[in-house]
Amino acid sequence: HHAALAAFHLNRPVLVRLSRPESIRMHPKRHRMRLDYALGCDIEGRLTGLFARIVGDTGAYASVGGEVVARSGTHAAGAYFVPHVDVVATALYTNHPPAGAFRGFGVNQATFAMESLVEDLCRQGGFDSFDFRRQNALAEGLATTTGQVLGPGVGLKECLDAVKADYDRARYRGLALAIKNVGIGNGLEERSRVLLRVEPDGRLRLIHGWSEMGQGIHTVALQMIRETLGPASEAIPMDIESQTGRETLGGVTTASRGTVLLGLSVLDAARKLKSDLETTPLTDLSGREYLGEYSVDWTTRPGSPGPVISHFSYGFSAQLVILDDQGRIETVVAAHDGGRIVHPALFEGQVEGGVAMGLGYALGEQLLFENGRLKTDRLGRLGLLRAPDMPSIKVILVECPDPIGPFGAKGVGEIGSIPTAPAAANAFRSFDGLRRDRLPLSPIPGRKPEPDKGDGP
Repeated sequence: HHAALAAFHLNRPVLVRLSRPESIRMHPKRHRMRLDYALGCDIEGRLTGLFARIVGDTGAYASVGGEVVARSGTHAAGAYFVPHVDVVATALYTNHPPAGAFRGFGVNQATFAMESLVEDLCRQGGFDSFDFRRQNALAEGLATTTGQVLGPGVGLKECLDAVKADYDRARYRGLALAIKNVGIGNGLEERSRVLLRVEPDGRLRLIHGWSEMGQGIHTVALQMIRETLGPASEAIPMDIESQTGRETLGGVTTASRGTVLLGLSVLDAARKLKSDLETTPLTDLSGREYLGEYSVDWTTRPGSPGPVISHFSYGFSAQLVILDDQGRIETVVAAHDGGRIVHPALFEGQVEGGVAMGLGYALGEQLLFENGRLKTDRLGRLGLLRAPDMPSIKVILVECPDPIGPFGAKGVGEIGSIPTAPAAANAFRSFDGLRRDRLPLSPIPGRKPEPDKGDGP
């Protein structure tokens, strides 16, 4: 965007090339947060109340600091039903580099806090960790932190049940659950508009306004066209492109919403074409364009009267981290409810990538400052995991169709990284009994703890 602004004002081509230190210094990072939690349950192990005060360091510039820290507050109780909540989340300007949108968008931090206290309650009350979570897990008819009562399509307990066999076999293990909104919600209208065009050579071209950045949204969109048109469409060549010059709409690729919103607008266009094909051959439709649209305008703003609908959909997951006898992470079992799973390989890839990011966040990633300045500006010194550091990842696909999503699909882009760090912390606690209340986790069994030489990650 700096290059675009400079080119606009100077009326000449502009190249901006950042060195690695410049890139690390200026690009937004995940928010540092301090979360003060108090969580209670009754003698039967049912959660009764949560008190939470969350402070997020948004750095010298806002970026989306308010929105990220707000999302940590709306997900403060994690994937559990807590009948009474008192939550305040505050974003503060500081002299640190800016923090902004990062995979999980503030929910990772809140889930780490909540799952740590759930583990505390299990130990203090003598409750079985698995049974306690299942008893308190969100389900249809129960309310989230914001008070939104969930409808059909909540596969959280199915995810938990899917990891039960591995949980029972493991000696050292850690569990964590997660919920993550699909869509921005909170009263913001979200729209998607596409064009499906019949080309003169008989091929179909889909034009949309979403960003394909390797997550597979092009593949999913074409699959939905073929699913709608039926088996005969396998013989029709199809192209797809992302552009905004034809009044197509998508918006920011965030909140795991691309599959749902793009998919629903694609279905609208494909159904119109299918209707015409019932009476007219494809060759006679050359040049015809079909507009597909979908809009979500029924979520509610915080504090507005009436029933709360913070988001139009949610994803759910349960992750289990298993250690070997030396305390090293051996396997991560990740069960995720993606609604109707459109493309299993892409789904698994999203979850595996999320687990990798979650483990890096848990085990090593640390951006240290001294007097507000970075202590290191080299990528290799930031604690990122390398390929040889990764354990085995077992992805379990759970299908609990969403009543809104295209063919029942949900988004899965962000939730893969959210429960990993607390699951790892709980696994290490099962090994050595030590409670860990900050990230990155330390001490890690089998590793020498590294001293904190700065003023915080």
